[in-house]
Amino acid sequence: MNKISTKLAISFFIAVFIMEAILMTYLHQSMIQSRVNEEFARLLSNGSNHRNVLIENYSDTTIKHIVMMEKDIDREVIITNNRGEIISRSSGSVLEKFHTIIMNLDYREDSIVISDWNKSSYIVSAHPFQADGDKSGYVVMFQSTGPIKEMIHKLNMHFAASGVISIIILFVVYAILSKLLTRPLIKMKEATEKISMGDFNVSLPYLGEDELGDLSSSIQKLAKDLEHLKNERNEFLASIAHELSTPLTYIIGYSKIAMRDGITDEERASYLKIIAEESERMKELVKNLLDLARMDETTFTISKEQFNARPFFENVYKLVQPSYEMKNIKLNLICKEDFLIYADPIRLEQIVLNLLDNAYKYSNEESEVTLEVQKNENKTVISVIDSGIGIPEDEIHLIFEKLYRVEKSRSRLHGGSGIGLVVVKELVEAHGGTIEVKSKLGEGSIFKITI
Repeated sequence: MNKISTKLAISFFIAVFIMEAILMTYLHQSMIQSRVNEEFARLLSNGSNHRNVLIENYSDTTIKHIVMMEKDIDREVIITNNRGEIISRSSGSVLEKFHTIIMNLDYREDSIVISDWNKSSYIVSAHPFQADGDKSGYVVMFQSTGPIKEMIHKLNMHFAASGVISIIILFVVYAILSKLLTRPLIKMKEATEKISMGDFNVSLPYLGEDELGDLSSSIQKLAKDLEHLKNERNEFLASIAHELSTPLTYIIGYSKIAMRDGITDEERASYLKIIAEESERMKELVKNLLDLARMDETTFTISKEQFNARPFFENVYKLVQPSYEMKNIKLNLICKEDFLIYADPIRLEQIVLNLLDNAYKYSNEESEVTLEVQKNENKTVISVIDSGIGIPEDEIHLIFEKLYRVEKSRSRLHGGSGIGLVVVKELVEAHGGTIEVKSKLGEGSIFKITI
């Protein structure tokens, strides 16, 4: 009983069997009752005809003709007077069984005297007549119940055969349902078990446009997505290990060198400076990783409020300008008018700082970076424009993936971790905004945010 095919077959069989039993019982009883009613009607009709003939032309000849007409194996007739005495009869076979009934007839109209065809060998009708004053009595008709019982026996045989055929059809339907419904479900179950064990190479047949087809497609899509996530996780962990191992290698190496005897104070200071730089780099990487973890857990919270644009971006400008000056990069702020921005100031600052930091890392000395802010209808448009190394056209759609960097071989030179832009995109979308990128390799990039 643990297989769905068995449960389905039993449920289907019980439901159809009950419905069929009710319908067949109703049909069976209706057919029997209809057939019995026909016999009753025919018996009453024949008796009524004989009675009418007797009333119109009462004579011994008429009585003799009536008796002769009913001399067959299925039907008999007895004609009595009003005292219960038998005037004539077609046969004596029924007289002994029904003598008491014949002697005590008391009916004013045509009536069925014995109707229990199931227990009696005859059904009996009585037809009172009155002819020529004192000529009165009954025409008593006897109809054998043998033909009825034989008909019912044949009917039962037909219904039994129909029941057997119905059961066979049910099993055929079950086999078809098993093939069309339960077998695909079993294959899907096996596929999900493979997925649960880490095997994402599953293949399911096309099952059409119905619910089973949708479920099959969803399972295959799930397997592909999980495989992609597994590969992405492995790449992510490998990149993390690489990113962390690089500063750690420098910190450990230069720490050992700085602890050696015989080196000058100037050399030791140089080594300590490298250690400090790599420590800061590692600190920034860990911070970005924490941001990334919060993003995966969807814990970014946005608390929007209204604030003035110009003071906000002037503060951001003052915050990053010293770093730009140290690298001889000119930072321009363009905010021609002051207007209200409806956003989360903390998260918006994080967005702009990440973009400016990205522009800083991938811009050469003596170049320019522009931070431009403007109002476009009810939206705020923020653009960060640099003249750095740029992004290849076929890689623009990849820059928002975790740990992706343009020119990975130059990561030591530019120091990017590939996390900042992922955080930017998530924060912009959390504001209900959009981010666009235009770039040309060797000429620079434009990041435009609309919120």
